[in-house]
Amino acid sequence: MSSELLWVIAIVGLVIIIGLGWYAATLMLRLRGQNDLRKAAVQKRVDRIDESIITIAKAMQQEQCPLSEGCLRIVVLLDHRPEAVKYDYSQDYPAMHDMYEKIKHMPTHENRNKFPKKKIRELDDEREGYEKTMRDIILADVDKLLKNFPAA
Repeated sequence: MSSELLWVIAIVGLVIIIGLGWYAATLMLRLRGQNDLRKAAVQKRVDRIDESIITIAKAMQQEQCPLSEGCLRIVVLLDHRPEAVKYDYSQDYPAMHDMYEKIKHMPTHENRNKFPKKKIRELDDEREGYEKTMRDIILADVDKLLKNFPAA
């Protein structure tokens, strides 16, 4: 082969390598941008969840929200935090989780209309009984939760 042909091949190879490098860098920057957007979206969701948890907990403290309803909502919200996959919040807030387990089967909202009034009254009495007997330990969990969440 002639030296001129080798130079042409070398230059073409160099152009291809530079082009592929530029393309790879562009893809990496795009990926980084997508990851940043995803992280921001996840953080925004966590912030909304945390804000809801804190609002409900404060409402429970101020007796503006029934303890049973607050426990149902907070336990579900805690389960939707990203670290809940690996972390068990029932260890930190056992009374709220205990209340949740006792009443999660009870109908809520429009599902209550599917049951006879007598059955609904029985379930309400049962739930209210749990609220009375567990009040102090649930409120202790609520206090602990508000101390543990930074936005509180």
